[in-house]
Amino acid sequence: MARYTGPKTRISRIFGEPILGNGKYLTKNSNPPGQHGPTKKRKQLGEYAIQLKEKQKAKYTYGVLERQFRKTFEEAVRRKGVTGENLIKLLEARLDNTVFRLGIAPSRPAARQLVTHKHITVNGDVANVPSHQLKPGDVISIKESTKTNAGLAGAIKGKNPKFSWLDWSEAEMKGTFIAYPERESVPENIKEQLIVELYSK
Repeated sequence: MARYTGPKTRISRIFGEPILGNGKYLTKNSNPPGQHGPTKKRKQLGEYAIQLKEKQKAKYTYGVLERQFRKTFEEAVRRKGVTGENLIKLLEARLDNTVFRLGIAPSRPAARQLVTHKHITVNGDVANVPSHQLKPGDVISIKESTKTNAGLAGAIKGKNPKFSWLDWSEAEMKGTFIAYPERESVPENIKEQLIVELYSK
């Protein structure tokens, strides 16, 4: 499956919640996508389908493809602690996700583009791999030449105060990945235990 680049609202309507945006259009039309959407009833899903849907939701939310998602899960299994919580922590520690959380980019796809176009540095070195795993203490900054770009600099809105595992300095335009977040601090509505059960089959 290639990376999804279609209408965000379509995906939100599939899952019935705004996983790829603010969901302002979802309030107008929450029917499933397709020409039979208004008359189509959401059928009762089986256990496997529910688990698969939860995994798909997580993949769409963080913009990760199957192979990379599987590797992230395997790493979560290897680490000490609860596998589901480890999975969320690893997804949150991705560079593109952290750039988004810091408010440098308005969305994860936009953050991914900033990273791949070499506008972001980690500990002073240019990083162009969106899946780069950050470690506590890593400093994420905007490249010096990018800071003078009025368009990119004007789009920076700063970190949401509720993301306590990150620190952002507006004056220096740089942030710090303080620690892996606790599961209750991550706002995404993902039932990670269902994903663990799916991969355990």
